[in-house]
Amino acid sequence: MNKIKTFKIGGIHPEKFKISSDVAIVNAPIPETVTIPVRQHIGAPAKILVAKGDKVKVGTLIADADGVISADVHSSVSGEVTKIEDLEVNTGYYEKMITIRVEGDEWEDKIDRSSDIIREISASPEEIIKTIEESGVVGMGGAGFPTPVKVRLPDGKKVDTLIVNGIECEPYLTADDRLMQEYAEQIVIGAKILNKALGIQKAIIAIDENKPNAIKSIREVTRRYVGVNIQVCTTKYPQGAEKQLISAITGREVPPGCLPVDVNCVVQNVGTIFAIYEAVQKHKPLFERIVTISGDGIINPSNLRVRIGTPASELIKQAGQKDEIGKIIFGGPMMGNAAINIDAPITKTTSGVLLLQPQSVFEPESSSCIRCATCVDVCPQGLEPFAITDFVRNGEYQEAKKIHVLDCIECGCCSYSCPARIPLLDYCKLAKYEIRKKK
Repeated sequence: MNKIKTFKIGGIHPEKFKISSDVAIVNAPIPETVTIPVRQHIGAPAKILVAKGDKVKVGTLIADADGVISADVHSSVSGEVTKIEDLEVNTGYYEKMITIRVEGDEWEDKIDRSSDIIREISASPEEIIKTIEESGVVGMGGAGFPTPVKVRLPDGKKVDTLIVNGIECEPYLTADDRLMQEYAEQIVIGAKILNKALGIQKAIIAIDENKPNAIKSIREVTRRYVGVNIQVCTTKYPQGAEKQLISAITGREVPPGCLPVDVNCVVQNVGTIFAIYEAVQKHKPLFERIVTISGDGIINPSNLRVRIGTPASELIKQAGQKDEIGKIIFGGPMMGNAAINIDAPITKTTSGVLLLQPQSVFEPESSSCIRCATCVDVCPQGLEPFAITDFVRNGEYQEAKKIHVLDCIECGCCSYSCPARIPLLDYCKLAKYEIRKKK
């Protein structure tokens, strides 16, 4: 058995609350209408291809990638386009969305809806990349970076290792855990597909040690497939961050300002790998994903297969909500966003919807920094959050830049650990925003 690994610098051990890890994936009901944002990814919004009154099927292309950093968007339902307008997302910002009134459930003919596992990878590397692009696949761990951009290596760059990220270190979230338990072989085949596209022979599926059932499922399958192995990692947050995971698995350190490809690695979330399998082997665009509905404010914590564009309120209704709710979060409690609008749609990057009761929402007033350096000890990037905060409070953003605030991965370890309860992460985010705005 491989030695259990972890990254070297910083990290914390928040309580996990994986209360839905034993709950099987079920299909969420299809809503009466969906609102599908044309930007569910980092980069430019996709260019809208439909108009009010148009009829679409499940899997119909409704918005085309517009630029190098962009991604196609497909309909998740069949029905009629009723509106194209700016609507509120969960954070309160407005995004251009396509509203579709559901009429039945008619799919595009090319999609293979059978449950058969297709093991032979007949597509060429070029065909694989083209299919991933045409299927609108993006990073599903939260960032939403268009996958084809990662797979098309820049001139002069080579990789030797694909790391499949099955860590899922955020408290409460179990969507990736259940995906690995229930679709282990499809994930391994997805890794083989991406290996072929990259022209390499080595893929490592990294899983936190707190997921024994997922480890068992993946390990049994990898024994039958050459070139794909499993690596168990110590449970520590934020192990799922790209740079920390590369450090844990390979011992390589990604320099400041550099990308994984600069140390010959490509990292993809396990959900993205599953989407690649479905795109290449099943001709299925990315129009649905697994979402965890959890928290102490939920009656029946669930893992749901959800059509993109479904209002989060519909999922909450299905799982059952307790009477008093203190906060609703899209994503995990460490890096997710508090929701202003619970009718906002599920997108390609929505890993979870959490409902927390008031007693679980701990928001004490902050006190003065005592220079204990706890934030420095836990920062996985080796930064000095307390010093960054001082600079930001004084409006000295360029000084914050000099001490590498732009390398902050916004994991929240500093705020979580600060005994003075200073919102250190908020100051880091503000510094990054001001520096980029000036640039």
